[in-house]
Amino acid sequence: MGYKELKFDEGSVFLVTGGAGFIGSNLCEAITDMGYHVRCLDDLSTGKRANVDMFMDRPNYTFIEGDIKDLDTCMKACEGVDYVLNQAAWGSVPRSIEMPLFYEENNIRGTLNMLEAARVNGVKKFVYASSSSVYGDHPVLPKVEGQEGNLLSPYALTKRTNEEYAKLYTKLYGLDTYGLRYFNVFGRRQDPDGAYAAVIPKFIKMLLRDEVPTINGDGKQSRDFTYIDNVIEANLKACLASHEAAGNAFNIAYGGREYLLDIYYDLCKALGKDIEPNFGPDRPGDIKHSNADISKAEKLLGYHPEYDFAKGIALAIDWYKENL
Repeated sequence: MGYKELKFDEGSVFLVTGGAGFIGSNLCEAITDMGYHVRCLDDLSTGKRANVDMFMDRPNYTFIEGDIKDLDTCMKACEGVDYVLNQAAWGSVPRSIEMPLFYEENNIRGTLNMLEAARVNGVKKFVYASSSSVYGDHPVLPKVEGQEGNLLSPYALTKRTNEEYAKLYTKLYGLDTYGLRYFNVFGRRQDPDGAYAAVIPKFIKMLLRDEVPTINGDGKQSRDFTYIDNVIEANLKACLASHEAAGNAFNIAYGGREYLLDIYYDLCKALGKDIEPNFGPDRPGDIKHSNADISKAEKLLGYHPEYDFAKGIALAIDWYKENL
């Protein structure tokens, strides 16, 4: 069963932090489409105003411009909320290596503020974005929860710390928390611009403009690229998960493995381009190979992703052709 058939109590209220971002705005869209109320909290530091404006005519959508680093803002945002989907964070492994203090303030303190606000306000479920980066240098594939290596970046450390805090909030305070370790999410509204842009939208935009993309490293790194609709499904199914499953973190992926160079040439083919890429140095803090075992999420969350890479990338290409 996909997420569109899921049922919540009538009048349920969802708070999506980071709701002006890529994943957050897709969650806001899906939940309002289902007929439930959404509060979007975002400080617009990395999110886009356009991702808010597009929903402002929906009566079941409310936007709060605010920062999760401010506890009072978090407290007010959580009043009367049933489910928190905490997506607000600063992404990018290489940028976190340049700005470790900034990442600590945003990703750790911000998430802790949200956990506390959810606890005080009696929120039913707290679902939060973690990351495949928590596996660090552990070499074994596929990645299995409980088998993590040495962390390779401040970003990864912030996500790992969030998981530990969330586990404590379940154990000490009875707040049902569910961590979602996203594996390379892609799809509509993912930003193709900037030095830290994700690779798929960046490649697509450059190829559409007949520019030459640069691949970091030799292109033989592999990733478990995960289409956005699978991530929406995971968030909403976590909201309906049992108390017994709370306090855990789950791999959220399709369970596939794609090599970067193969993806590049597939995109060239799909877009009718014949452009050889440049190759640059490896990015610091990057994991060479990433592939997820999703059996824990299947068992405890009822997560059964519908979109494999081929299906997802075709939809993503169509979206970028229309919107770039």
